[in-house]
Amino acid sequence: MKKIILLLLFPLSIWAQDDLLNEIDVADSTKIKVDAAFKGLKIVNIESTKLASKGDLYFIVAHRFGSIKDGFEGFYGLDNAITQLKFVYGLTDWLTVSGARSEVAYDFSGKFLIKNQEVNGFPITIAAFTSLGIDNTLKENNYPKLKFENRLIYVSQLLLSKKVNTNLSLELAPTYFHENTVFVDDQENSQFALGMGGRYKFAKRWSLNVDYAAHLNRSSSSPFNNPLSVGFDLETGGHVFQMHFTNSQAMHEAGFLGNSTGDWSKGDIFFGFNLLRVF
Repeated sequence: MKKIILLLLFPLSIWAQDDLLNEIDVADSTKIKVDAAFKGLKIVNIESTKLASKGDLYFIVAHRFGSIKDGFEGFYGLDNAITQLKFVYGLTDWLTVSGARSEVAYDFSGKFLIKNQEVNGFPITIAAFTSLGIDNTLKENNYPKLKFENRLIYVSQLLLSKKVNTNLSLELAPTYFHENTVFVDDQENSQFALGMGGRYKFAKRWSLNVDYAAHLNRSSSSPFNNPLSVGFDLETGGHVFQMHFTNSQAMHEAGFLGNSTGDWSKGDIFFGFNLLRVF
């Protein structure tokens, strides 16, 4: 009799195990991370939610030529270029640090992963970015009473991205930045911007990238414009090569968020590129 009861219960136990395994599979699938929303650490100018992997060292050469509006006189911008050299290191899988220098500014930053987008789970990736900039355009010859703190620039960003599908990724970047020295008399030192951008992969190794930032409390007398950048990413093994047009020649955050001098409507734009190499 006992054998008969065991035989009757055996199929039920198998079904129960199958149901349990199915539940486990569903639970596990919600924790699968969505990777590669962006291939570059920046969309164009604005930081992406991508971080360096633990132990990875990036060397980045970012170059901005002068305005193409200068025409042949300035060799279409080639005579007035700015170059930024940058090292980025993944301390952990959730923390990336960097240091950079250009003719315009020194820049030291950190990027923190808060939450990953998940398959059938959490809908977005959340990261935070913070940087300390040192304005290199302020010279003691021009400002005899200049102090070191007058050069400092602070930036904080919340980065929110979503990989919509295998081709399309979008991002929002609410931003606060504070310049100890501003170049417009009635401009507040503490400033706010809303950055946004996206990436569309249209070929195996190519994608179209666009980013824009709306300055939310810019002075009405300010001569500067909101930064708009359009470019392409080319993935080549350990390299990502970014080519773009932008109305900001500065590459540090406060430089392009608050002080973009170019104007797309007048053809006053800059061609540039970012070359990333991973070690």
